[in-house]
Amino acid sequence: MYQSTMSEAVFDAEIVEDGSSSKASDSRSLNAVLGGTIAIAIVFLLMSKVIGTIVEEFTTDESMVEYVPIEERYKQDFVTDGSHSYILENGTLTGPEGAQLWSGTHHFVDFELPIEEGGAAPNGKVSLAVWIPDVPEGTTVPVIAEFGPYFDEASVETPGIEEPGTWLGTMILEQIVPHGFAFAQVSVMGTGRSNHCMDLMGTAEQLGVDAAVTWLGSQDWSNGNVGMIGKSYDGSTPWQAAMFGNEHLTTIVPISGLIGVMELMWRNGSSEARAPIMHNGVYGSYGIDGDLEDAGNMCPDYLVGPATGGAAWAWGSEAAGDYWGERYFLDRVLENYEGSVYLIQGMHDWNVDPHMAIPTINRLYDADIEAKGLFGQWDHDYPDRPQQMYDRSADGRGREAFPEMVRMDWMQDLLEWFTYYLKEVGPQPWLGVEIQSNQGDWRFEDRYPMSNTEEVWWELGSTELAAMGGGNTIRPDASSGPVYETPPLEEALYFGGTPRLHVNVNTATVGGQIYALMEDCYEGTCIHIGHAIMDLRYHAGGSQEQSWTPIFEEITAVMEFFPMDVEIDEGHTIRLTLRSTGEDYLPSAASSVVNVINAGSTLQLDTFDPETRQYYETVQCTAEICLEHLD
Repeated sequence: MYQSTMSEAVFDAEIVEDGSSSKASDSRSLNAVLGGTIAIAIVFLLMSKVIGTIVEEFTTDESMVEYVPIEERYKQDFVTDGSHSYILENGTLTGPEGAQLWSGTHHFVDFELPIEEGGAAPNGKVSLAVWIPDVPEGTTVPVIAEFGPYFDEASVETPGIEEPGTWLGTMILEQIVPHGFAFAQVSVMGTGRSNHCMDLMGTAEQLGVDAAVTWLGSQDWSNGNVGMIGKSYDGSTPWQAAMFGNEHLTTIVPISGLIGVMELMWRNGSSEARAPIMHNGVYGSYGIDGDLEDAGNMCPDYLVGPATGGAAWAWGSEAAGDYWGERYFLDRVLENYEGSVYLIQGMHDWNVDPHMAIPTINRLYDADIEAKGLFGQWDHDYPDRPQQMYDRSADGRGREAFPEMVRMDWMQDLLEWFTYYLKEVGPQPWLGVEIQSNQGDWRFEDRYPMSNTEEVWWELGSTELAAMGGGNTIRPDASSGPVYETPPLEEALYFGGTPRLHVNVNTATVGGQIYALMEDCYEGTCIHIGHAIMDLRYHAGGSQEQSWTPIFEEITAVMEFFPMDVEIDEGHTIRLTLRSTGEDYLPSAASSVVNVINAGSTLQLDTFDPETRQYYETVQCTAEICLEHLD
């Protein structure tokens, strides 16, 4: 259960004056006392204790601030009617009428690349821009950085790296930097003004990211602590950096980021429609702008990447080489990283599926990595963008949680997180998961998938999950297959995490695919709850291909749904539909007729009693789009 420590006093994140006049006054008072006191040992001991008390009180008076606990923020005077969130109080490094008291410069960071990387190797060069607050000479500050491929990239018409990014740069400069932080933007290899090739998160990019982290943490103005934040591709680079165990990297905030490239586009052997072309098919033009440096952008992975994607769909897994192994980050993070992780994920993310974060967050906990999760019912977005959240949601795809999904306290959360992990002052932020249900309710969990749940098993074709039509045959036409449905629920049902579907089948050939759709149905209308997919060549789960004797041999597809957190009202039913494919997944290259055997096939849900959980209110969004859709 949640234990609030947020009300404890913390050291302020702001840069303050050194207080020399106050200290001089204290010193004069103490000298007067000492001058009239007999110089014996016991007196000196007593006075040393007094001095310690005075200094401690001075520090407390000058730099103590109290953060509002998460569950109490809704009572505070946040700005809630704009297009994004704001912190509660501006930092002291803000001039009159919000004048900018920081300066930005551009730099190149040189590092050595292995010759086998091709392109510009061995002379890697990373382009970055950094903004440093105007602080007294000799004062050091930590830096927050965003690493990605989109700065100064002509193919997507994005601004130069010296301009604050269109993502988080402006917000961090205006709200976080005034509290005594620096901010940096870094172009990954083969993008913007960084040299080499765009190798889609491969070795060259990883080494460049690590070199930039070292540079940022070792400058004269730096206190040695670097934090990374970003969404999507920019949320994947923090995972890359964390693999190295770099002493300067003290915290990362991945927002819808990748723990691996294969994990983005493949699930249980099934391929998204974009997968065969995504490996440098999308990003391959980055860095190619017609100048003399283009020759340095030609690398072996430009050919290996697309070949890997196409071959995987045709023959399964990685046909040759280690392209995907090179681009899988999480295991190396768990082995080497000693910092913290604030993991943010939309539960309806159509681009970077939530299995990147769930159960990743539990693997972090199990590895003793300090971590927090914020998982809401938005899609590929930040937690505080009301208009985008509404425009990109739909019935069964987050709409039921709007506008409660909008976290207008999110920037305050970032400030408190960075203050503790980069400045090393204040109480530690609460470490656990803030999870939102599909109906919009927020609660605290110690991990996710949750602990303290009750597992419910329903057999396909039983009274709990009755066969409702479609026969038992899944044909490779994406439109035929069995349908199952529960009776109307006698009471509301709460479940979450990653439900399991274990389906016994036999097939006409060594192949076939199952797409499972779970829906909430009421009075003839059904909305999406969640889905699962599996190429039966990988029916045991994982990446190891299996074989069996078609027609005669029965196999079990050990399927796992994408993460969900669900409330189903009393009187509603849960419908389960099985097809050969769905969503944005391709038909299997080894398509086959699949016969479902109901006996022994089960749907497994992790249910819980809401009375055993701690729910909380959030800061209400008062932007126009939110007010239009408040319950």
